[in-house]
Amino acid sequence: MKIHRLLALCVYLIAAPLAAQPIVAQPKDLPNLFDARERIAKPDLTGLARLRFLTTVDFPPFNFIDQSGKLSGFHVDLVREICRELDIEAKCQIQAVTYTELLPALEEGQGEAVAAGIAVSPELRQRFGFSRPFMRLPARFAVNTKAAGAVSEPSGLKGKVVGVVSGTTHEVMFRAFFPKLEAKVFPDRDAMLAALQKGEVAAVFSDGMQLSFWVSGSAAGGCCGLVDGAYFSQRFLGEGLTIMNRKAEPALTQAIDHALLALSRSGRLDEIYLRYFPNGIY
Repeated sequence: MKIHRLLALCVYLIAAPLAAQPIVAQPKDLPNLFDARERIAKPDLTGLARLRFLTTVDFPPFNFIDQSGKLSGFHVDLVREICRELDIEAKCQIQAVTYTELLPALEEGQGEAVAAGIAVSPELRQRFGFSRPFMRLPARFAVNTKAAGAVSEPSGLKGKVVGVVSGTTHEVMFRAFFPKLEAKVFPDRDAMLAALQKGEVAAVFSDGMQLSFWVSGSAAGGCCGLVDGAYFSQRFLGEGLTIMNRKAEPALTQAIDHALLALSRSGRLDEIYLRYFPNGIY
């Protein structure tokens, strides 16, 4: 299943007293998913003829076509840095296909790796190799600052209604993590966020990436902000974002892991993250 898509970023400015402004979390660095003491050897890639990364164009800000008509996004910049770290820039290419074409194209040899937000599953692990996760997408609370009042942590929502989308992993995760909070179920994300914007619910619990863009966008109208705290769960939210390649090529998987570790240590992974998530999602 593909990770939820999100709308393009729209930054807003409001002129209002401090007390009326939303509580927007300050940008935070990407959580470090690599042990500082870890060592991942760089395999010999001299026999690699080329390294073609497959992606899509409909998953902003990870993969999209920019105003100049060029393929852009977090994944695109990450791929460039991986190739630079491995000293194989001349051999690297990136190609966009439709989402449904990604797996067949990789299996048929039309590319060597996929950078497109495919969620890792036991079934896919039987067929493909996966790099170490380089980003995990959290769940977060967003609050209507008038309806919720001063809320700095989930305990402040006791006695208030929290919106969730029916049948989603975030609904199940909310009920498991916060059984004492009252939930109101909505049929879809748009209905949930409209209710939050109007103050019909004090807060919502949903995908942190989407919420970070929404509270900063024109649709929110300055109504809302994020509560401190990012919630992770491999059980509910999966392993995180990875690079996928053919299972028969473990040396390539190791090479990508080596590059990701180096990018994490040097801070270049953080730089790419803040380039596309200037408000932070954590």
